[in-house]
Amino acid sequence: VISTRTGEFEAGFERQGQTREHAMLAKSTGVKKLIVVLNKMDVHDWSKERYDSCIAKLKPFLKKVGFNPEKDCQFMPISGQQGHGLIKAVPKDICPWNDSLGLVPYLDSLPRIQRHLDLPMRLPIEGKYSDMGAIVMGKIFSGSTKKGANLMMMPNRVKVTVANILTDDQETDVCMSGDNVKIKLKG
Repeated sequence: VISTRTGEFEAGFERQGQTREHAMLAKSTGVKKLIVVLNKMDVHDWSKERYDSCIAKLKPFLKKVGFNPEKDCQFMPISGQQGHGLIKAVPKDICPWNDSLGLVPYLDSLPRIQRHLDLPMRLPIEGKYSDMGAIVMGKIFSGSTKKGANLMMMPNRVKVTVANILTDDQETDVCMSGDNVKIKLKG
């Protein structure tokens, strides 16, 4: 979400600017597609010139970071304060040049992420610590597991049992592909 307000937009490109920082963080963490929401368009009376000016500055920057702005980026104008462009498209009488769906309908139209629930449980371990037993953390890549399940830690083929599962620091009995978890292991 980028402010189009004069001065705020430009500040995002300065050293330590949030636009610069967030785009680089997104790319370095593996994000392949971006929805670039240009907020505060009401401040400029939904000016197509201001919108085009902002996009003209954003595209070369996003390309330099590693995105293809034509294929990987969806740009849309909104006004968070007025609520235009969030749940519904911006009304044509306010912004006749805009043809985007609105943020929420666009998010709803994206293809579902395939979760690979039919494959064996795989959890690349991003961190571990001891707290009355070994606790491993990571995002489940495929499969699912439950409390009491027997798993095998690779590459050493160590057999372990799931003693406890935490997702978002809430205890649960089952976790599946796509979940960020902390799993307490026995053995």
